Amino acid sequence: MKFGNRAIISPSLLSCDFARMADESRKVIECGADWLHLDVMDGHFVPNLTFGAPVLASLRPHVPEAYFDVHLMVSNPRDYVEPMAKVKTNMFTFHVEACAGEAEVETLCAEVRKAGMEVGVAIKPGTSAESVCAFVEKGLVDMVLVMTVEPGFGGQKFNPDAAKKAATLRAKFPDLKIQVDGGLAPSTIEIAAEAGANVIVAGSSVFGSDDWTRAIETLRAGVTKFNE
Repeated sequence: MKFGNRAIISPSLLSCDFARMADESRKVIECGADWLHLDVMDGHFVPNLTFGAPVLASLRPHVPEAYFDVHLMVSNPRDYVEPMAKVKTNMFTFHVEACAGEAEVETLCAEVRKAGMEVGVAIKPGTSAESVCAFVEKGLVDMVLVMTVEPGFGGQKFNPDAAKKAATLRAKFPDLKIQVDGGLAPSTIEIAAEAGANVIVAGSSVFGSDDWTRAIETLRAGVTKFNE
């Protein structure tokens, strides 16, 4: 399915060596990564706790030009708008499931834009693609993140059924950035890409590889194959 956006590879730092996060962030960019995917978890919305604005603030000076692709798996995403803007977050992606209703989603989208960040909305495997279409149609959203696994932990198995939601979104929005996260690897990239994903989050398949450059190139080629 041909679409309007180029392939973007956003390795998840959830799979990096946290003790060497700055070094590995620089290295993965040198190896061809377009964005850095940063998973912020609060231990409440998901049963895991990772890092927040203080860690991102410490990381930012080491990669001043990097595109921070922040995925907020938190119960109160509105509380994170100002802190994430201060660390020069580029893409602020929050879960629609963390909001009380459509009005709250729309308000949060507006606040994120006002703070100078792009807006991403994420959906869990059990949430329909249709639940976010109205926000895209209104021009409130720059990217939709389709989770193929339950958010909270890296290294989970890819769910092809959940990836099909990317096809629903791509059919409606040819130029939308559609991100897929969860179990993306050389063996699964084409399923996601054929459905219409162009922003690929990969953690262990990049950081766990012996050749990061080759891993990123393989993922990129998988997307490009379906957009020629």
